[in-house]
Amino acid sequence: MNITDKDLQKIIGAVLKYGVLTVLTIGIFGGLIYLFGHQQDMVHYSVFKENDQNFFQVVKSIFVGVSHFDGRSIIYLAVLILFCTPFLRLLLSLFSFILEKDKLYILITCIVLAIIVMSVTLGFSH
Repeated sequence: MNITDKDLQKIIGAVLKYGVLTVLTIGIFGGLIYLFGHQQDMVHYSVFKENDQNFFQVVKSIFVGVSHFDGRSIIYLAVLILFCTPFLRLLLSLFSFILEKDKLYILITCIVLAIIVMSVTLGFSH
């Protein structure tokens, strides 16, 4: 089975389209759970608490919260999927450039992926 560039472009388009639809569905579901569980809460905008955890602790707490049907965690899961959607698109594009043997775009895509991975894992993102 030969995968052509046109096939990869269709896959990339589907990833973006269904990724956004998935995020929208999960976000609305989490938002409804959160609103029904916190409809009487008062918000104090004068108090700001910074969450100073690394990325892996945050992801772990999101999945623990999702397993308990915590609305806020489900919303954060949607944001996490929203972040992963273009990242997956970059990986698929890299695969496409490798198939085309386009060295310049392979290099550029690898640099972009390295910057994203370093900023997320080393904490440069905040």
